[in-house]
Amino acid sequence: MYLIAKFDNIHINSELFIFQKDQLMSEGTKDKSIFIGTGVVFKGSISAPNQAIISGTVEGDLVAKDVLIGASGVVTGTTEADFVDVKGELNQSITSKSVLIVRNTGKVTGDVTYGEIEIERGGKIKGTMKQV
Repeated sequence: MYLIAKFDNIHINSELFIFQKDQLMSEGTKDKSIFIGTGVVFKGSISAPNQAIISGTVEGDLVAKDVLIGASGVVTGTTEADFVDVKGELNQSITSKSVLIVRNTGKVTGDVTYGEIEIERGGKIKGTMKQV
């Protein structure tokens, strides 16, 4: 995680924005969100009203508005969200009510339910798929 002080010659208050890989997370989005970093193993249930950003390992249920799984992230359990973006691994039962994106490094295994789906070349899905 990096703090931004200057962006394209426009000064940004570093307290208002945090740069997380290729996204900006505002203070409002950061509230009621969770970040599991690389090397962290979390066992149990997570319920986050906003974002869940996973770069470590989660073993258990994960419910959030948006789920972002980084390239080193691994989630095993029931995952439910409106929007899911997978660069790492997502296993077991996945429900993405709106959009599921599987990036070129992403791997999704299990029962997948989605509103819309986008799979980049190299992205992998194995299991049952159902559109809602």
